[in-house]
Amino acid sequence: MKNILIIISSILIIGCTTNRSTGQAVNKWDKLGTKKVNYRLDKDVIKVGVRDGLFTKLKVVVTNGALNMHKMVVVYKNGQRDNINLRHQFSKKSDSRVIDLKGGKRVIKEIIFWYDTKNVSRRKAQVTVFGRH
Repeated sequence: MKNILIIISSILIIGCTTNRSTGQAVNKWDKLGTKKVNYRLDKDVIKVGVRDGLFTKLKVVVTNGALNMHKMVVVYKNGQRDNINLRHQFSKKSDSRVIDLKGGKRVIKEIIFWYDTKNVSRRKAQVTVFGRH
């Protein structure tokens, strides 16, 4: 009887954390792209696309070096742009707040970010963007 209760509980937990229409896990962070940044004021683009799916939230993670993020723009498949207020000084192991995207689930075409770096660690910072379905 105890084993049956454990199996039923497991099925219920899996069912509550899975999107029934797609079978994908809900609230799972997917890696959308990574860029190794330069030692100056610069701009980079992470291409995303339809194959990655629909997203409601983003998160930025910086590793290896420090980075001053000035601006981030999310460009959706339909051409609309979302200017994200992300002025933040990242240390070499830090991440952003969870960024809620406007308009519900959206297909992201690309993410553009402007930054400058301080070569404190003498290593290039790496920016990785994650999305949540």
